[in-house]
Amino acid sequence: MSFGRPPSINNGFRVSAPDRGSFPLDHFGECKQKMTLYMNCLKENGSTSSPCRVLSREYLDCRMQKGLMERDDFENLGLANLAGDKPNPATSPEPQPPAPPASKSA
Repeated sequence: MSFGRPPSINNGFRVSAPDRGSFPLDHFGECKQKMTLYMNCLKENGSTSSPCRVLSREYLDCRMQKGLMERDDFENLGLANLAGDKPNPATSPEPQPPAPPASKSA
């Protein structure tokens, strides 16, 4: 290393992927509407995230679709099986056929 000149980029500089959980900022506001809905929900519910879980998932889904974060299963993000979800055939029991109507005897 020489004093008075910038360090050489070729000397020990390594590019590494960002840590899990860090992702690019949404500079172009591609998911701003979903983020605003989620933040308003948090404000209305005293920063309690449970009532806002569906909005959180929609926001993260937007980020994944726009390439602002790596695609991941919602189960890994703790957002699986929310109200309004379609049942997952791998984890839900098979539907039972409806019971036959009771015959009326006179």
